[in-house]
Amino acid sequence: MISGLNPGFLLMAGALLIPLLPRLLRQGWLVALPLLSAAQLLTLDRGDRGEVTLAGVTLHTLFVDDLSFTFALVFHLALLLGSIFALKVEDATQHVSAVLYGGAAIAACLARDLVTLFICWEVVAVASAFLIWAQRTPRAYQTGMRYLAWQILSGLLLLAGILALVVERGGPAKLTGPLVFEALPLDGAAGWLILLAFGIKAAFPALHTWLSDAYPEATPTGAVFLSGFTSKLAVYALARAFAGQEVLVYVGAAMAIFPIFFAVIENDLRRVLAYSLINQVGFMVVGVGIGGLGVSGAAAHAFAHVIYKGLLFMSTGAVLFRTGTADANQLGGLYRTMPFTAVCCMIGAASISAFPLFSGFAAKSLIMVAVAEDHRPGVWFLLLFAAAGVFHHAGIKVPFFAFFGHDSGKRPPEAPWNMCLAMGLAAALCIGIGCYPPVLYAILPGPITADYAVYTAAHVITQLQLLLFSALAFCVLMLSGRYPPELTSTNLDVDWLWRRPGRVVWRELTGPIAANFGRLQALLLEGLPAAVSRAVMRPLRVDGLAARFWAMRTSVLVTVVLLLAYLLVGAVHAAR
Repeated sequence: MISGLNPGFLLMAGALLIPLLPRLLRQGWLVALPLLSAAQLLTLDRGDRGEVTLAGVTLHTLFVDDLSFTFALVFHLALLLGSIFALKVEDATQHVSAVLYGGAAIAACLARDLVTLFICWEVVAVASAFLIWAQRTPRAYQTGMRYLAWQILSGLLLLAGILALVVERGGPAKLTGPLVFEALPLDGAAGWLILLAFGIKAAFPALHTWLSDAYPEATPTGAVFLSGFTSKLAVYALARAFAGQEVLVYVGAAMAIFPIFFAVIENDLRRVLAYSLINQVGFMVVGVGIGGLGVSGAAAHAFAHVIYKGLLFMSTGAVLFRTGTADANQLGGLYRTMPFTAVCCMIGAASISAFPLFSGFAAKSLIMVAVAEDHRPGVWFLLLFAAAGVFHHAGIKVPFFAFFGHDSGKRPPEAPWNMCLAMGLAAALCIGIGCYPPVLYAILPGPITADYAVYTAAHVITQLQLLLFSALAFCVLMLSGRYPPELTSTNLDVDWLWRRPGRVVWRELTGPIAANFGRLQALLLEGLPAAVSRAVMRPLRVDGLAARFWAMRTSVLVTVVLLLAYLLVGAVHAAR
């Protein structure tokens, strides 16, 4: 192990060797890399720092505290489980991009200065896009381009915020050290620009459509990696820079509520999971906005969420791999031939629904307690409603329509052994954390005391009542025939604003131009150059201004004016 080395850099360097290795060595390397990097992380002590000097510029690439360690550790778990799940993928491009993606996310979590964060932020954006393009369909290409555009916009806003921060601190000449990645105020342009950059990656309301579009278009294995890093890296960044900011409480509450309604009407089960991902990140953003215990709850929820959301994407990815579809109206009855995948999916569903004895319960309760202790009854009831909604669409809908429900007649074989191994490990972690949460609480930042008890009668009874009545509502809707039918359709989401009224406005604005495009083209390509040419050449003709005989007094006057202008410019320059 190397003292002061950011483990993310070890992963990114190791990713470059993947295409050079034969198949068997490549599979071993994919498992060994996250294990070696995790070993490097575990050798680091709290407070350890590291620096790298490039072209005379010193980057502070490493800083370890409880917050960065928690996220870096769960990112290692996500990369390890995802690599095992994708072990039999023959496409080296997917493996390289996945390891680069995970390595850059880990490096960003451990970055000490904003410049290092920005570099890793951009590597995360570019590397993750290849997991969408790897599907190699026109739709995946277009979706990947849109995804990348949003991610690059986030990077540009982050860069603009960093530059604005330099200006606010007096310019480069006044900087005496690195731009430390620490708490930032929202009293200037820099803070708001950086918050917006983080908000895009966190999928804030109206900035979220890239997530619900892109994740379902990724490869069966690529979606597992995508679910683990980008949005949780944004949660870490928000917790590092904007903990306790009031605005995040209300943004997070909106994030927790609105995806529920879209997920209920979705037919693509991976798109349902994408919406539920936004819902869960909303809980984390609320916790960050509360501060204190809320930040601990956000970190705990992010840790648990990476694992159980990855498990749900693994199970739907295994179904997609075996059947070629993740549409609810084309699935059902798969428990007969894919029982292990069905059980793992139900464990993931129980975890995301925060059933007692599963990881979601141990993590989400911290946020609910933080909101209650901060005396926010309105936000508390909104989160309670959101918790019921996520059980409805992710806890019930996904396993029900994929493995039970109506019989689709499909009888695919069980998932390959490597996929089953990854799902089994993730399911074991979900149960282990839920049954013994002190293991998770011990590494969290913030004020969690050793005697904090999550399994109190009030917590357990309240949650069981919530889950029971949510399940009852689902049963009533299904039996009465009022549950929204599973139909192959396109959910426009907030894209409706520019695909419907926006398109009409655009057509009205550009209609006259389109109608007269031929005339405009002729004017720009023929008329305008001819007019310019005539204007330029006219003074140079035989009878033009340049060919005339000028009077001596005119020549002297022009010379004096030019000389005075030259002397004036020189005097001003000398005065400076």
